[in-house]
Amino acid sequence: MPNSSLRSGEAGTTGRHDRTAAEARHSDMITVIKNVDVVDVVAGTIRPGQHIIVEDGFIREVSHTNDGFNDAHVIDLNGLTILPGLIDAHVHVTAYTANLSELNRQSPGYVAARTARVLRDMLSRGFTTVRDVGGADFGIARAVEEGYFEGPRVLYGGKALSPTGGHGDLRPMGVDQEDDAYPFISLGRRCDGLDAVRLAARDEIRRGAHHIKIMANGGISSPTDRITSDQFSEAEIAAIVDEAEMANLYVVAHTYTARSVARAVRNGVRSIEHGNLIDQETVALMKERGVFFVPTLAIFRALADEGVAAGYPPDRTEKISAVLDGGIRAVELAHRAGIPMAYGTDLIGPMQRLQLSEFGLRLEVVPPADLIRSATIVGAELLRRDNEIGRIAPGYRADFVAVRGDPFDADVLKDFENRIHWVMKDGREARKDGL
Repeated sequence: MPNSSLRSGEAGTTGRHDRTAAEARHSDMITVIKNVDVVDVVAGTIRPGQHIIVEDGFIREVSHTNDGFNDAHVIDLNGLTILPGLIDAHVHVTAYTANLSELNRQSPGYVAARTARVLRDMLSRGFTTVRDVGGADFGIARAVEEGYFEGPRVLYGGKALSPTGGHGDLRPMGVDQEDDAYPFISLGRRCDGLDAVRLAARDEIRRGAHHIKIMANGGISSPTDRITSDQFSEAEIAAIVDEAEMANLYVVAHTYTARSVARAVRNGVRSIEHGNLIDQETVALMKERGVFFVPTLAIFRALADEGVAAGYPPDRTEKISAVLDGGIRAVELAHRAGIPMAYGTDLIGPMQRLQLSEFGLRLEVVPPADLIRSATIVGAELLRRDNEIGRIAPGYRADFVAVRGDPFDADVLKDFENRIHWVMKDGREARKDGL
């Protein structure tokens, strides 16, 4: 496994790697987290009575003793169980409202202010890394990296690519014009035809995207498409994948139906989002191609329970029932087939407070150990960051969430939100309840 020899450009969000060698020798660079039970997410076991030595935002050592670090800063967690910081692989951090059509009518400054609150709350829930799949940009990610926003590190795709009339086209039927100035916040951008989709992909890559998102199927929040509609031709999908791969990136696809998932997978998409209506044949194709799956049961349950009250447009609620019941079956099919499933939620507006509910929703068909892996090591592999996040081991980032109880107990996992007492990201405490 990787060690601490990470590239200097990946040193973290604290800026502490820029200190001089003399400064690095000072004891305030060393933190000892003592009296913790450490979760090994790979083995699915817990090592009791451990001490974690943190230096400059990274894990230096995990052992039964803290000998040699008597002058270090000590954090005594008094027997809490510590996991790697959680990873949510499907978020929209700018979606402070459930009415997504509002976003591009608001001041970007106001959206940024609301986004800062969303990010802070995500971190307090134990999420130290998130993958934004529509809305966030280099400015949001940089604000977190430089410490202006407190929150999880943000890996972003910019604006999702959508055909006209697709899931990223939020114009109602009677509206033709829209302000397409890029600084206005929206989750998607329209592009049609091979030349246009290549140009859009290249533009998001130019803006620093970590992945490219496409709308390959209809959606529940878009006003004019149908859940069953395929979006983008296969040639367009292949062209976008080609552009991403030339930049050493990958493509993420919003899609529900078996047919749309198969079209995306055949043309090189690496990450399938939602996938509520997949079938056994499609699962076999995903397995063959080594595709990741990111179910998002939390958003469908939340929309069904409180979507309209949260501001979701009432005229789109009928689409929810078409995908709600199929979600858990899709998770079960994928789990049985051994498809790598990452943790994702897709929550918007005030429903983002339900970010940890995905654990309880998947527990019906997925055991706790695999659910914990989905939010740690599997998410890290999907994000291509498994050499730095997702595990508690020397050389990895000091991202942790500490809970009361055994997280491999289903009852504890269901109640995860109330079990969290402490969060650290990049070696800095972000939450401490009663410690």
